[in-house]
Amino acid sequence: MTGEGDGVDGDVERRRRWRLVLGAAAGEALGEAGGRDGAMDAALGALYDGVEAGAGRGAGRSAGLGESAPRVARWLGDIREYFPATVVQVMQADAIERLDLTRLLLEPEMLAAVEPDVHLAGTLLSLNRVLPDTARETARQVIRTVVDEVERRIARRTRAAVTGALSRAARTSRPRRADVDWDRTIRANLRHYLPEHRTVVPERLVGYGRRSSAVQRDVVLCVDQSGSMAASVVFAGVFAAVLASIRSLRTSLVVFDTAVVDLTDRLADPVEALFGTQLGGGTDINRAVAYAQRLVTRPRESVFVLISDLYEGGVREEMLRRVAEMTAAGVQVVVLLALSDEGAPAFDHENAAALAALGVPAFACTPDAFPDLMAAAIERRDLRAFAGKLAEEGMQGPTM
Repeated sequence: MTGEGDGVDGDVERRRRWRLVLGAAAGEALGEAGGRDGAMDAALGALYDGVEAGAGRGAGRSAGLGESAPRVARWLGDIREYFPATVVQVMQADAIERLDLTRLLLEPEMLAAVEPDVHLAGTLLSLNRVLPDTARETARQVIRTVVDEVERRIARRTRAAVTGALSRAARTSRPRRADVDWDRTIRANLRHYLPEHRTVVPERLVGYGRRSSAVQRDVVLCVDQSGSMAASVVFAGVFAAVLASIRSLRTSLVVFDTAVVDLTDRLADPVEALFGTQLGGGTDINRAVAYAQRLVTRPRESVFVLISDLYEGGVREEMLRRVAEMTAAGVQVVVLLALSDEGAPAFDHENAAALAALGVPAFACTPDAFPDLMAAAIERRDLRAFAGKLAEEGMQGPTM
């Protein structure tokens, strides 16, 4: 990096960086931080000096943000000035965990100062039942900013992948001339190649089905809203809204803890759908799967996506039996341990292995990979291969 070479300048830069890493404790050996470095050091010290993760307020730290929401708001403004957005998001998440700032998120002046991200949106959704009226609209604006950003990231690719899969799934062996897929037709008839004529005799035509306004697939997204699934809930809500905008799909969104809530009628506005969730509480996967079964009226044209870490508080044997019934009836069942960018999640390995034994691998999926996953599910491809590919890319692969 610039300034880290040999010589006096390089030594000064190294001392400066170590001073910022080590904090005030290194002041005697490395000197006091001044100017912009001093402001950065103060912002870092308020969060990290003498604080153990999860210690809460007043747990022996030498610095802190105190009880004052205005002081916290100023700190949030400082870190946005001195650090890039990705670092700001990490520091905000650490502040909520380490300094017990959840209560202060109920105050509008603090909400106005935060850097919106998926994790903050999840925290606000977990508080949505206790948000005062003065903070609710600000919280809604924060969540809408996050939703809009996620939608820009995934909407176009999701629609392209899904509509392409629906088109391919509608292929017919008796196409009209304009609908012949010549590439696939030639490959399907290579054994009928006539060398003397240097041509292929297409005994079987492969083509695309005619476009239809009819619903071709039913998709049921069933999302665990326990506290550990916060990021997955946010992403799933946005994906559900995007899928619901595709006319050839009939999309349902169901969220659950120990109760089940159908949010399908809110999918026109993903923010409204997300405000219908209640993060936290227990988990009854069996009850949610039972409700989803009732939504499936065309098994062979249906995709059921269960997003859960599989820690079951309900009747495990019934949950597995219901999944087996759905797969036997022809439903394409997908189980995602997480839908987020956070890498391999914690999950119930025993339940994941039991699902794999039923032919339903359980694996984590990034939002960027989800459009291709849905395309594979619509085309009824073997999802174990898809899960294996994600495992190679560093996500949690299938439990086989």
